[in-house]
Order: sequence, then structure tokens, then C-alpha cells
Amino acid sequence: MLNLFLTAFVAAFLAAGVRRPFLFVLAYAYIDIVAPQKVSWGFLQVIPISLLAFMGAVTAWAVAENKDGIRFSPRQCVLLLLLIYCGLSTRTADFPEEALVKWDWVWKALVFAMFLPLTLRTRLRIEALTLIMVLSVGVIVIGGGIKTLAGGGGYGELKLLVNDNTGLYEGSIISTVAVCVMPLALWLARFGTIFKPGWLVWLFALGICFACLLMPVGTQARTGLICVAVLVVMMLRSVKRRMLYIGVMGALALIAVPLLPQSFTERMNTIRNHQSDQSASTRVAVWQWTIEYAKTHPFGGGFEAYRQNVLSYDTVQAENAGDNNTAIETQRIEERGRAYHSSYFEMLGEQGYPGLALWLLLHILGVVHMEVIRRTYAKDTSSELGWVTPLADALQQAQIVYLFGGAFVGIAFQPFCYMLVGLQCGLSAYIGRVKRAAPQPFRAPRPATTPRPASA
Repeated sequence: MLNLFLTAFVAAFLAAGVRRPFLFVLAYAYIDIVAPQKVSWGFLQVIPISLLAFMGAVTAWAVAENKDGIRFSPRQCVLLLLLIYCGLSTRTADFPEEALVKWDWVWKALVFAMFLPLTLRTRLRIEALTLIMVLSVGVIVIGGGIKTLAGGGGYGELKLLVNDNTGLYEGSIISTVAVCVMPLALWLARFGTIFKPGWLVWLFALGICFACLLMPVGTQARTGLICVAVLVVMMLRSVKRRMLYIGVMGALALIAVPLLPQSFTERMNTIRNHQSDQSASTRVAVWQWTIEYAKTHPFGGGFEAYRQNVLSYDTVQAENAGDNNTAIETQRIEERGRAYHSSYFEMLGEQGYPGLALWLLLHILGVVHMEVIRRTYAKDTSSELGWVTPLADALQQAQIVYLFGGAFVGIAFQPFCYMLVGLQCGLSAYIGRVKRAAPQPFRAPRPATTPRPASA
């Protein structure tokens, strides 16, 4: 039944794009996030629905879309440079075959991020893409949240729509992305026009946010807990009654802590001492290896370069031996081919210092651009532009959460995060068109000055 429903839904989505071309863009975003071809079987696994939606979006834009006022932004130029650089590094990768597999989806994520701003010409389109992104992540997290409440969580044990530990279905990645989505969901509840604000909309938005908060609990991903803490702190700047907000957050934390599973609490405690946890120790060892690797390979080793690493480190366990004595047990661990567990080290190891610099520039520019827009329209409460500052704020919060979460999970090329970049560029482009279309204030010409007569 699920297979039939997903097949009919995707087919209807793509068919609707023939009449409304922008729906191809939304269809591609949905397919890239939810990956219904993984959830379903049969037709959706055989047909390249992602490629069909992508080609439909580009073709429809080229044929039918209005292209007046199109400008290539600096961030789109950075995306293009990153795309070219990654393509060149793939040709010289240390593991050519494995690198091509990753390149096959990375280039689409980068191209789609460059293409998105060209299509986001109106507020309705910006809102529609935001809505699809939130609802698509909601498809994953709502089911995961229900399973978590039913006691089905655990590190590496929470089963989402599919039993697949890749992409958004990996615990740390979905925990990070879920927290990124929360400010966008709250913005839609306040300023949405597709589903106008009301108690039902607010109830659904808060439900999605609650499900997002359950992801770090259900997956027991330490990265998710860090992302939640970052978002709570960042929202202090946006709320009007900060003391009330702090009090509510503190009360919720006091209520939630006793209800959390003991296994979750124990795993979170390893944040303070990485040597007591093998997973955390592996991350540190991989990061040290990557730094040393970059010294001899400053331009990176291409995608999947981590496969050649050889790690050796000690884990330290402290056990109570009685009579107030503690027994310290050290165990030597050796591993090979462990992933980077960090977007920053992923970029450094695969794309070297130039690739890391481009990636950092892309995201730093995003934070700065959203801050400029946020401050420029902070006092505008009109129905035409009153939504701009809150959306810029939400997008900035989502990006900073991603940058913090990315420090502990390798999501440097996660397509959802590049959709955030495309959405930011689309908002910037929309604001630019609004400014250029606004009537310029009339300035009276200066009176002509008569030259002074020459003195005798």
C-alpha cells in the first residue's frame, strides 16, 4: 500500500509540473530529501525520478520562465568555483571509482543550489520551497518521534522510514537537519500564506518542532544535543521577552531531564571525556590523521580519501575498585578507513585547503548576507516586507546550527544544506529586485550657478 501511495504521489507531483513548471523544483526538493525510491520498491527504484524532476525543472525554466533582472550573485559564483574544483579533484582522486560514486550526487546538489535562486522570483515561491523542505523533513522525523516516544530509540537502533544508515536517514545527520528545520517551521506558522496562521497551523508547527527535538533523543546523537543548545542560545536574539524565554527553556529542561532514557544520559556524558568513548576517540584520531595528510596533500585527495587512513589510539575507562579507589583501564585500538566525522575535515581531506576555503567562504557569506537583510528590514512591519527579517533570521539560525553540527558529522555536501544556501540566495535576489523596482525619490535639480565676474 505504501508503495502504491508513494508511486501515485510522485507521479502526480511530476505531472503537475507540466502545468505549473515551478512544481518540478519542489518535486526535486521532495525527492532529494525524502528519497521515496529508497522507501518504496518497484517502479520508483527503476525510474530515475530525481533526474527526471531535475531535468524537468531546468527545461521548464529555460522555456517558460521570466528571466528579466536575473543576476548571478557572488555566492553562486563561489558555488560554481567549488563545483569546478571538486570536478578537477575527482579526476585525480586517490580512489577514482569511489570518488565518482560520490561525485554523481554532489554535482547535482551544487548545480541545484546555483539554479534555485533563478526560480525563486516571488514570495510565494520562496515560501513554497521552505514549506516543502519542512514537510519533507517532517515526513522522516514525525515517524521517528513516534517510535522514540514508544521506546524504540537507541544509538544506531532508531529505524526511520528505511533501514538505511546513509543521507538523512543517518542518526547524526537527521538530528542536525531536524534542528535546522525548527526555525523555518516557526516562520511558516507566523508568516505563511499557503497555510495561513491559525491554531491548527501552530499546532502542526509545534508538533514538527517537538518531533525534531526527539531526534537527538531517539538517535542518541551527541551532535543533535549540541545543535539544540546552539539554537536555544541563538533564539535569545529573536524573542521579545527574553527573561520569560529563559525561564520557559529552563523549566522545560528540568522537566525533560528526568524523563530521558538512562542510555541517552550516559552517552551525552561522554561529550566531556572523549577518551572514555570509542566513537568520540575515533573522531579525534581521524581529525589528527587528516591534518597530517593535508600537510603532504594540500589540494586534497578527492572524494573518499579517508579510505586510506590508519588510526591508532587509546581509550581510557575508569571503574570503581572499592575503598574509594578507581581502576584505570587503557585499551589500544587500531582502525582503518574511518570517515571524517566532520564537515571541516571532510573538506580538508578531500578538497584540500582551496576547497575548504571556498566552502567556508560560501557559508560565511551566507551568515553575513542574512545579517545584512535582517538589520535592513528589522523595522519594516508592512505586509509586503514584514516577513523578510524573520525569514533571514530563521535561515541564519538554520545555517549556524548546520555549521556547528557539521563540526561533528560529515555533511559538507549534504543536499539539504545546499538547498538552504539556494534559499538564502533566492531571498537575497528577491530583495535586490524589490529595491531596483522601487520608485526612486524625486530630487530637484540644483539651480545653475552664475560665474562671478572677474575682479579688475
